[in-house]
Amino acid sequence: MDRDKLIILETDFENPAYPDKRFYCWHCILMEGVLAAFPALANAIDVERIPWPRPRQKVIQHIGEMNQSVPVLLLADDAPDGLQTGIYQGHRFVEGKDAILNVFSLRYGIPLPHP
Repeated sequence: MDRDKLIILETDFENPAYPDKRFYCWHCILMEGVLAAFPALANAIDVERIPWPRPRQKVIQHIGEMNQSVPVLLLADDAPDGLQTGIYQGHRFVEGKDAILNVFSLRYGIPLPHP
């Protein structure tokens, strides 16, 4: 893969367990805000927004069925070793908002989140 790829949920979805309600994933909305605040980051990576329901085939094809949580950052081939939180069949990835934000700071030079 030539560029890092962030996979996040579409910003508006339904959950059948909660009829007549609409939702967003706050971790994914956080990523949307970071991308909006730092346009150079948004231009440097690929972003794919996927539907909420599982199975999430667009994630599974890269990092396996057991790694369907989002947001997730798929690391490009040129990413330094040690950034990943997981590896699936040779594909390195970063799961979790805090780990992803850390990689954005290390790899793309955006500021760190305030503690």
